[in-house]
Amino acid sequence: MSNLPTATDSPAEAVAREDGVPVFDPAALADLGSRLSPGSLTTDPDVVDAHSSDEALFCPREGAIALVRAASTEDVQEVMRFATEHRVPVVPQGARSGISGGANAVPGAILLNVSKMKDIVAVNEAERLVTVQPGIINQDLKDRLAPYGLSYPPDPGSVALSSIGGNIATNAGGLCCVKYGVTRDYVRSLKVVLADGTLTTLGPATAKGVAGLDMRHLFIGSEGTLGIVVEATLRLIPALPDPFTAIATFPDERSGLQTVADFMAGGGVPSLLEFLDGSSLRMLNDYGDFGLDAEAGAMLIMQVDQSPTESEAAMETFAEVARRCGALDVAYSDDPTDSAALITARRMIQPAYEKFAGAHGGGQLLDDVCLPRTAVPEFCDRLSALRESSGLEIALVAHAGDGNMHPSVFFDAGDEAATATAQEVFEEIMRIGIELGGTITGEHGVGYLKRAWLPNELDEGSRRIQMAVKNALDPLGILNPGKMLAQV
Repeated sequence: MSNLPTATDSPAEAVAREDGVPVFDPAALADLGSRLSPGSLTTDPDVVDAHSSDEALFCPREGAIALVRAASTEDVQEVMRFATEHRVPVVPQGARSGISGGANAVPGAILLNVSKMKDIVAVNEAERLVTVQPGIINQDLKDRLAPYGLSYPPDPGSVALSSIGGNIATNAGGLCCVKYGVTRDYVRSLKVVLADGTLTTLGPATAKGVAGLDMRHLFIGSEGTLGIVVEATLRLIPALPDPFTAIATFPDERSGLQTVADFMAGGGVPSLLEFLDGSSLRMLNDYGDFGLDAEAGAMLIMQVDQSPTESEAAMETFAEVARRCGALDVAYSDDPTDSAALITARRMIQPAYEKFAGAHGGGQLLDDVCLPRTAVPEFCDRLSALRESSGLEIALVAHAGDGNMHPSVFFDAGDEAATATAQEVFEEIMRIGIELGGTITGEHGVGYLKRAWLPNELDEGSRRIQMAVKNALDPLGILNPGKMLAQV
């Protein structure tokens, strides 16, 4: 009897036998190579292994049989046709800068990397649109749009590393999304290769369009489990004005986060509102000597980019709220140099964390729960309790204006007990986030790392709908198996 799956198998069963090893003759890869751009396919074990993971810890990464560095949409289509024909799992990849294991290899998989597809296809100044391939890096896109006087606002912390395709796959946010929104808000249309190799366009070319179901937004945030984005047309806005920037320091975390809640509740419209706790300030100073107040318990960086009169009024309101909440010091400036220096410091937080982790056992788990702003102060209190009960260093930065919290748990990766405690704390942070009305991931994605927690957030109806969509679009279960929806 044949072990090959059928289209009626469930996705979990479709690509594997009972021993978990896909049914496939690797010799068939020679045929795939002949159908791709020259040099796109490699089976060199060292090269494949080097491309088998993103930045996540505690996520399996073994077993890929090949890497395809796609040079064109046709390459992506050929891989998916081949994968469907041979029932081979495919793991879509971009820059592999993610931290949830979404780009990690699974046994028997072809790694399909689109980072070579990084062209700007067209800039439409009249319609304020840009069409790009998925491999273009976010910051490179911003830089190339600047001469047109246009801006693509979404700016994840990894803006200099992450690709637009990856940003779409996780619906990435960033520092300025408190005012300007996340990736989803700027996607006009997508070209997507489906599991069977079909190329389809999702979304209208026009600013308005309600003809049929909005399938475009179904794929944004789908983490490569429904199809592979090969081209995106993105909405642009006029170049952002130079902002006014305020900083406020506080004796503790709660007073800083209460300032955020009160300022926003009072009608504040910041273009950026970032939080750093005392541990983060000290780590930044140790990393780059940024001159931040190492004695403060927390700091807020707030920007507004309204008219000068409106911005000045917003600065005064922010200062008043911050002082009422117990601020140690508040200052603001309209000098772009000051703004740039502060934002540069904020973007260096992950390298600073990595330096600290390297000196303290090498372990770091970075979470990204998102909460209602009014629940953030309580989250801060419960995080403090976790520090005390676990004995671990837990630093906190946040896109505080929209409640997106990024606690980092540091631990000695060589100590089994410390590692187990860190994992428990990481999961407790997600549980607290759900209890406070939030979500387990604001922008990093579910991937492999958080897949077991997704059912805790989704109700029965949502789980049923999501699996129905997955089964309909990927009946053989070959697209990024084992990730996101695997345990729904």
